[in-house]
Amino acid sequence: MQEKYYHQPSQANTMKFNREKYADLIMYILSQTYNRPNLGKTVLCSILYFIDFNYYELYGTLLTKETYIKSKKGIKPKHFHEVTSELISKKQLFLRKEPYYHRTIHKYYLTIIPTFKFSRKELEIIDFSIERLSGNNASTIIKYAIKDPPLIIADFGENIDYRYVFSRNNQYSMKKIKPINK
Repeated sequence: MQEKYYHQPSQANTMKFNREKYADLIMYILSQTYNRPNLGKTVLCSILYFIDFNYYELYGTLLTKETYIKSKKGIKPKHFHEVTSELISKKQLFLRKEPYYHRTIHKYYLTIIPTFKFSRKELEIIDFSIERLSGNNASTIIKYAIKDPPLIIADFGENIDYRYVFSRNNQYSMKKIKPINK
């Protein structure tokens, strides 16, 4: 029998987006996955989603306060384009379209070696999620993501509600996959 978690509404939909932490998270992921040829925009956006939702499931607070939208191509973070464009204009990132098997992917590269200000508990979730997901290509990660209850429940074009992480099954629940010491 599948165990369900339910949680009362929280600050999930009312807190202000943390642009600095989100930019740091993007750059941190890229710094940890620079040698992965599969890590294009779709995989990067999916990893961002899982980090934020995994963190919320374990700690009940939002890491970046990003809004994620369910799209036909997967997960669309609301501020991704504007934050990456800003990082590119500041010459901290550059974007290159590259062939990847029979497709073209959008790959981001760091142009600086950034310093990061994540706490130990943040890094534990971030590193776990990167390690678990960064080996996937876009098709594989989308097939995995669309079975996560928050995505199942959302309609296309709608915001994905963080509170539905408490309905995750054993395959997705951080409480079942990797118990974390709070």
